[in-house]
Amino acid sequence: MKIALLEPLRVPESRIEALAQPLKASGHEFTYYSEKTTDPAELYERAKDADIVMIANNPLPAEVIEKLDKTKLINVAFTGVDHVDSKAAKDKGIAIANASGYATTAVAELALGLTLDVYRGISKGNNDIRQTNFPGPFQGLEIKGKTVGIVGTGNIGIETAKLFKAFGAKLIGYNRSEKAEAKQAGIEFVELDELLKTADIVSVHLPLNDGTKHMLNREKLSLMKETAIIINVARGPIIENAALADLLNDGKIAGAGIDVFDGEPPLAENYPLLHAKNAILTPHVGFLSDEAMVLRAEIAFENTRAFIEGNPQNIVQEA
Repeated sequence: MKIALLEPLRVPESRIEALAQPLKASGHEFTYYSEKTTDPAELYERAKDADIVMIANNPLPAEVIEKLDKTKLINVAFTGVDHVDSKAAKDKGIAIANASGYATTAVAELALGLTLDVYRGISKGNNDIRQTNFPGPFQGLEIKGKTVGIVGTGNIGIETAKLFKAFGAKLIGYNRSEKAEAKQAGIEFVELDELLKTADIVSVHLPLNDGTKHMLNREKLSLMKETAIIINVARGPIIENAALADLLNDGKIAGAGIDVFDGEPPLAENYPLLHAKNAILTPHVGFLSDEAMVLRAEIAFENTRAFIEGNPQNIVQEA
């Protein structure tokens, strides 16, 4: 088979070569592109002859997929696959796989980091102490004793809950189904409205799909306590972000830690959250740790090997 990795995976090229070597030794052709491109024409040129196309979080639009006549698998070295046109893939009979699980720890730890920054003013303090007119210390809050609402109790939601529990927080959660593992982690399941009304910290861990887009709209966000904060390390459009910015600016929500937005950074200068009060923003780096990058590369190449051997794994869309 012909395999094409269309973009770098943020690991040394020597690591890519080592992971690809068993495939080459079995007679398969592997091509690696070390520079990212978003140009549809170039993406097609890179992918057109491949049986297996490997990407990370670079968008793969319909105009490219619709012309892929040889491709059998789009192997995504990422958890979410909403940057791949799934309808176009399905229409072409192309399966989609992901690397679910590679960033569980990295994303969960960032959720805690954002919470600590909002609560303790770490970024604010770093900025304030460098000012000529030092405004004085920031009096913050502790996680211990707070109620944390986990919205979405998949692997990352559960891992995040365990970290909050280690800080002494009480856990409540919302999910379409109540998972035994989540209950074992100490999560008490409640309805979404009750979670939003009750939680001191709301941490979002849902996938993005038609059912979750703007699930946390102005009406839902308005249920939160004025003293509560919200953390989003999942997908930006799950929250109606313009409404969140309004509520932050009006003092209806106390703070936010946001790693994901309605589009990928850089953000437009007038993007509402850039100008919202008490909002700590990071440029979609929840998944981005050295350890996670190595693990996702390993999972992606294992997905390729398994597919070639007729035992597909981590398939999120059947061909």
